[in-house]
Amino acid sequence: MDGTLINSGTIISNTINHVRINCGLSPMPQELLLTNINNPHINPAQFFYETNEFTPKHSQLFEEYYDKHCIKSIELYDGIEELLKELEKLNYTMSIATNASNEFAKKAIGHLGISKYFSFVVGYDDVKKPKPDPQMLNITMDSLKFSNRKSMLIGDSHKDLLAAQKANIDCHLVNWGFTNHGDDGYANTIDLLNTIVS
Repeated sequence: MDGTLINSGTIISNTINHVRINCGLSPMPQELLLTNINNPHINPAQFFYETNEFTPKHSQLFEEYYDKHCIKSIELYDGIEELLKELEKLNYTMSIATNASNEFAKKAIGHLGISKYFSFVVGYDDVKKPKPDPQMLNITMDSLKFSNRKSMLIGDSHKDLLAAQKANIDCHLVNWGFTNHGDDGYANTIDLLNTIVS
């Protein structure tokens, strides 16, 4: 969802910096935050808050600020609604697997008017292990009764890619989100659509 369907970079970086400031740390540049938000090779608590693990204070500060400001700071990426309409016409079943909470995911796609396109939503709070673990993808396939051979994941991060590989499904990455994958990623929705349906 974030970085693939929805441009939520401003609210994510502002929220992390809100936590940092309230923990006595200086703000980090938005680009640095976003390029590492889905980095599977770092300890996120250490990277973002200079501590070994997230504390209740981190969670409270993050959730309160995010809940208050999130809807005002998100928008669809260019071409996303057109992409969803085309995939719906082609009878694709679409779902969301996000490391955001289920509640926020549904609130976000409802606010942006795209919830009608999705048959299933799973968030980090619905599983024991979020992406890059494949649990979200396995739950989605089980719930929608699709095999891995008839499923694919579209995302913007290495966590997405790793989750797809572990679930043994195809994965396509986009470059318009938080991570630029160069020639291995898709820079616009038309190219992505052509690849999906080919």
